[in-house]
Amino acid sequence: MIKFGQLFLSLTILITLHEFGHYFFAKRYKCRVEKFYLFFDFLFPFAGVMNFSLFKKKIGDTVYGLGWFPFGGYVQIAGMVDEQMDKATLEKEPEPWEFRAKPAWQRMLIMMGGILVNLILGVFIYWMVFFFWGKSTVPADKLTYGIACDSTALSMGLRDGDFVVSVDGKPITNLNRVEIEIVMNKAKSMVVKRDGQNITIPISEDNISTILRNLKKGDFIGVRMPTEVGEVTKTSYAETAGLKKGDLIVAVNNVNTPFFNEFQRALAANRGKEIDLAVLRGLDTVHLKPKVTSDGTIGFRPLGGKYIPVEDFKFGFFESLKEGLSFGAENLVMQAKQLVVIFTVKDAHKQVGGFYSMYKNMNEEWDWHAFWMFTGFLSLVLAFMNFLPIPMLDGGYILFLLIEMISRRKVPEKVLYYANYVGLVFILGLMIYANTDWLRD
Repeated sequence: MIKFGQLFLSLTILITLHEFGHYFFAKRYKCRVEKFYLFFDFLFPFAGVMNFSLFKKKIGDTVYGLGWFPFGGYVQIAGMVDEQMDKATLEKEPEPWEFRAKPAWQRMLIMMGGILVNLILGVFIYWMVFFFWGKSTVPADKLTYGIACDSTALSMGLRDGDFVVSVDGKPITNLNRVEIEIVMNKAKSMVVKRDGQNITIPISEDNISTILRNLKKGDFIGVRMPTEVGEVTKTSYAETAGLKKGDLIVAVNNVNTPFFNEFQRALAANRGKEIDLAVLRGLDTVHLKPKVTSDGTIGFRPLGGKYIPVEDFKFGFFESLKEGLSFGAENLVMQAKQLVVIFTVKDAHKQVGGFYSMYKNMNEEWDWHAFWMFTGFLSLVLAFMNFLPIPMLDGGYILFLLIEMISRRKVPEKVLYYANYVGLVFILGLMIYANTDWLRD
């Protein structure tokens, strides 16, 4: 419920403010706003199906309401060609208070309103997060035991204990950036330091595809660290077997596993079985007999903070603004690169996710820092996606308005009407595909 609550709050904030952007400019230029809804009061995208509201109140010309279908929201502006507009309306002369009666530049600002709000909001959130919390990185050159590799990294030629130096010649200062640099920039090679020497690791397109496919399951590389017990889960197999905070696990079934990633591999190989666990407790070696779950766990959290070097950066008020602008711009560039990756990297489209993926990425405990970082990121994603020149999205309207402003001829409203339905079919198909991610997980 905590995960759901965080996702629900984030989407509510973003949808409401996005629609307010359209509402603000519509009111500013004296358009009649007929509805302002959080969520849909119909079975989206079928405007005439299952029409009812959980709450609604009419103030002036506008009905403000809460819909029952929780996948978005909308502002209905009089005279705006959308999926709800009756074709008969197109035959009438536009009224002065209708959207279609306004000059092109005003219609442009009305359509840009939601995107502008999402852009400003995303940067503002990052600004405040950096100001109040600062920023933390994991410096790649300060790891005590080097990196821990998953099966993909090992198959590429990386080894546990390597130190990442660069990706495609770009120095890596933050370990968390390695996957991003490889996937988003379709890197060709990376350099690691091994036994005091620099080793070049080639990266193929198949490697990138595999890294992308496995990112939801775990880290491509992580921090190599001893398996010291930080917290034992109540009523778990670990607690039942007698594992205690501060224990240092060194072997599974008489096979040495001095590091946590090696220990995880040993558990994965013994799912559903009882194992012999060799544990250092003070000066003594203790043998415990926990059972391994079907997920390959026994029920404890490692003491990661002790072995993961974290570099904290603090910023002043205006330094935070600069950092927020830079981080926001980088995220927008990454969105563009992600589109390229989807169409150019093998099976990348299978990683397109919907609400299930968002839900899985939320923290199990309420964490305001993580919540606002996610909300800032999602705000910029919404800005970018809505700017795409696809009919039914804000970007589709903007494209037709640009054509009108350049050619000085208004695009026929019937063209807009039918283009919107083409866009609607495309968007609906994309939504269905994205939200079947739980079947592809």
